[in-house]
Amino acid sequence: MTARILRRALIALALCFMLAPLVAGAVDDPSEMLPDPAQEQRAEAIGSQLRCLVCQNESIEDSSADLARDLRHVVREHVAKGESNRQVMDWMVDRYGNFIRLRPPLTAGTLLLWLMPMLALLVGMAVALRAFRRPRTTSSPPPLTDAERARLDDLTRPR
Repeated sequence: MTARILRRALIALALCFMLAPLVAGAVDDPSEMLPDPAQEQRAEAIGSQLRCLVCQNESIEDSSADLARDLRHVVREHVAKGESNRQVMDWMVDRYGNFIRLRPPLTAGTLLLWLMPMLALLVGMAVALRAFRRPRTTSSPPPLTDAERARLDDLTRPR
């Protein structure tokens, strides 16, 4: 029994070691890298600021998605052409919008997005406070008129 468990554990460990290179960094493929180390470093810096549109919570440098690989290739093409970091980022933003940035700039729209939960909480507290401060009406209803009393007696009389 123990030998069987040990054998299965060793097989699982061997599989983990065989699959580890597939899970490792996304840009380890030498064919993706630029020959100039300075340009490659710039391309990696730019790519680490760009969101993978498939994963949405990883940079294109960390993602192994096909679209991220394509975007890494585009970034490296622009860097190889001699474009500045700003020009590459502007090209990506023009093409994909501010969503491509992992840290979008602070604009009126993003500020409203960040402040909306706090604003909703304040409005809710104001409504609740107003509801609790409203005076309670405890007055009884006006007495019945003679016509209403006669109608009530007529409706409640046994037949």
